[in-house]
Amino acid sequence: MHNRASAARSSLVALVVAVVIALAAVVTALMVTVLRSEEPAESEKPAGGRVTPPPVRAGFDYQLGGAYDPPEGVSVVARDRTAEPAEGLYNICYINGFQAQPGEARDWDADLLLRDSSGEVVMDEDWGEAMLDVGTEAKRERIAETMYEWIDDCAEQGFQAVEPDNYDTFARAPRGMLTEDDAKAFLTLLATHAHERGLAIGQKNTPELAPARAEVGVDFAVVEECGQYDECAAYAAEFGDAMFVIEYTDRGMERACEGFGDKVSVVRRDLDLVAEGAKGYHREDCGTT
Repeated sequence: MHNRASAARSSLVALVVAVVIALAAVVTALMVTVLRSEEPAESEKPAGGRVTPPPVRAGFDYQLGGAYDPPEGVSVVARDRTAEPAEGLYNICYINGFQAQPGEARDWDADLLLRDSSGEVVMDEDWGEAMLDVGTEAKRERIAETMYEWIDDCAEQGFQAVEPDNYDTFARAPRGMLTEDDAKAFLTLLATHAHERGLAIGQKNTPELAPARAEVGVDFAVVEECGQYDECAAYAAEFGDAMFVIEYTDRGMERACEGFGDKVSVVRRDLDLVAEGAKGYHREDCGTT
């Protein structure tokens, strides 16, 4: 009897222990599930922190041709990636995303430059820039690797956003060589990387692709001469007040200020965007027009 009772008690204890272990496993699994459901997916967690878009309707200056002390009232400045950000302001870092800077075509692998049917490099003749070939996924990824390094440098310098230029290269390339889809796919790569580094990213020009804003992942627009060419409304329909407008003529500035000066940031600059004090420098905003 004594041995049977001891065996029964041992069996009961073993059963209780097994039940407790099983319940603990279930509780642990539930807690892990809850915690994971509360965490953002990896793609939603920028490595550099939360993305902060630029303030809207802010005083703006476009300083790509040379950095200088921002005028009073300016809180957002765009500068080339080789320049330092303006201390205490919101800084947008300019990179040439779809073309090689003048004189820098040789910095790229030969097959990454867009070439016509005769094998000649296709140029943006207005600015002396070779077009990059973003026409295939493999080439887009190779080109993007260089852009990622530039974006990383922007983040490390202290810029809060990046502005990849020449989104509209496809429209100036020989017919059929590049497409809208090519441009969107490449800018999507850059947008994803910028967000991972905690940088906002702007769409540069290209009103026909403004409706793809969410698809591509851009946060604001940097727009040249939308007043001059009556395109401001097309951008505003997609970006609202998250727009920064640069005009280069009296007429363009007048139209931009009349239609959108109280809604978005507008500045007039000289075409070469030279630094203050240099020959040809010009800057005004809607309040000084």
